[in-house]
Amino acid sequence: MARIAGVDLPENKRVDIGLTYIYGIGRANVVKIMEETGVAADKRIKDLTEEEVNKLQKRVEQFKVEGDLRQEIEQNIKRLEEIDSYRGLRHRKGLPARGQRTRSNARTKRGKRKTVGTVRKEVTQPSAAPAGGK
Repeated sequence: MARIAGVDLPENKRVDIGLTYIYGIGRANVVKIMEETGVAADKRIKDLTEEEVNKLQKRVEQFKVEGDLRQEIEQNIKRLEEIDSYRGLRHRKGLPARGQRTRSNARTKRGKRKTVGTVRKEVTQPSAAPAGGK
């Protein structure tokens, strides 16, 4: 199993798909990496030689990936919250920060809501029946 940037890549995937399992490496970056290293994109990860894995690893090291990238993103959000920017407030409240509507949709950020109906009159007013029974 090939291990690049601390991530075990799945052996039966093609190299171009397998590299996207690394946080911070998307399809656009994969295309650049494949061109610069000269590794065939349609090759399976289990078929890579040690030399090819080393080439890929050296090229991926030039990107900010995994823990470093996550840490940078977290610091950027924390900075926005500290300076009390609008985006920071939206992050703090757990709402969309890029102008999306929340009246409908935004379920991922807001979560599933329960429907709140009206309260019946019978429930809110005490009953007129005597406490003794009958």
